Amino acid sequence: MRIAVCMMVALSLMACQPATSEEEPATDNPLLQPWTGPYGGVPAFDQADMADLPAAFEVAMADEMARVEAIANDPEPATFDNTIAALERSDALMNRIYPYYGIWRSNLSTPEFREMQAELAPKLSAHSSQIMQNEALFQRIKTVYEAAQENPLPADQQRLVELVYTRFAMSGAELDAAAKARYAEINQELATLHTQFANNVLADEEGYVTYLAADQLGGLPDSYVKAAAKAAEDRGKPGQYAVTNTRSSMDPFLTYSDERALREQVWRTYYARGDNGDEHDNNALITRILQLRDERVGLMGFDNYAQWRLQDRMAKTPEAANGLLEAVWPAAIARVKEEVADMQAIADADGITIAPWDYRYYAEKVRKAKYDLDSDEVKQYLQLDKLREAMFFVAGELFHFEFAPVPEGKVPVYHPDVKVWEVTDKTSGAHIGLWYLDPYARPGKRSGAWANTFRSHTT
Repeated sequence: MRIAVCMMVALSLMACQPATSEEEPATDNPLLQPWTGPYGGVPAFDQADMADLPAAFEVAMADEMARVEAIANDPEPATFDNTIAALERSDALMNRIYPYYGIWRSNLSTPEFREMQAELAPKLSAHSSQIMQNEALFQRIKTVYEAAQENPLPADQQRLVELVYTRFAMSGAELDAAAKARYAEINQELATLHTQFANNVLADEEGYVTYLAADQLGGLPDSYVKAAAKAAEDRGKPGQYAVTNTRSSMDPFLTYSDERALREQVWRTYYARGDNGDEHDNNALITRILQLRDERVGLMGFDNYAQWRLQDRMAKTPEAANGLLEAVWPAAIARVKEEVADMQAIADADGITIAPWDYRYYAEKVRKAKYDLDSDEVKQYLQLDKLREAMFFVAGELFHFEFAPVPEGKVPVYHPDVKVWEVTDKTSGAHIGLWYLDPYARPGKRSGAWANTFRSHTT
């Protein structure tokens, strides 16, 4: 279905444009200009041109590196203000670019952008490694961190110091020169591989479409049929019906279609993304990514990637994470067996043994048989507008937020589908931020649901 892939972007504007201790470099690149307009300034999506991206990153990386060097070589003793707070301000230009970069990467991806991204990813990784491995900078961070352990700072500052120190330590800041060089090499290769992996999945989502004829629509709701007809027409196949290779299209098709052979085809197509033995196959990439991850954490003395990844997470250790999984596993397996048995009992009447592409279909039949619940009837209460209003209600109850639609044209958006709301405090009316919603699937937009931040608020 067309309405299912939801992307929510928050733009927090409680803080003004980040202040910097030095003048910004002179540039007319639109991606680097301070945000202007209402609400304290908004991204200039109406002026953004992908062709400006490489030059913008070059300027921003040079500016950030100059600021980092100034912090690292400051003759004054390291303090929270001249080291941690200054470091937080050093990437102001980079933070202006990333909202545009993120949109082109996830919402408006094209073959041209993917080529550009393949060139940019290792450069951005090298830039990050150069900062993380700056010995003088890390020593100043470490000095502030150790002082804060003895004489704690205010809670927000203390937390920030711990986060910055941990991020640098986990990124190889304490390695010797040879290990740092190899660590940076690995990061660059991983940046390339991760980019290629994501783009391969997106290419398979765009490239594999199952087209149906009118006599293959059995069981499908009218809303799905209309959306599939529109998807086919958009792809130059009028009179046919397209099941696109995204979760929002695949999931309802597997739930309602009476055509078992087509369910299998759609299921296999979706779960074979990046696994088709062609130019977009990810199997070799996965192997290499795992090898490089293992080598990278080995440089820092960890036995495996999980040990390194979990050290600053709630679980802390792989053993704790596995303990949780093993604790819930027996009950989960038992429940799965019950559900499969219920589905198979109904499938027996059709003379089949259920397979993975049958689970959603027969789960829906079980819901109807056992609970008289028709998901398609429930769907009328789960329309996009109603779901959005429910989200607003919950946010209002939990955070005292109120949402008001921003008139169309008042702020630039990157696609006609995008709508914007102003968020205010219910009681005081104080401005909190803007909320952008991009809810519809389309070519060039990755599937799934996610949220990005255009501008965050810090104390």
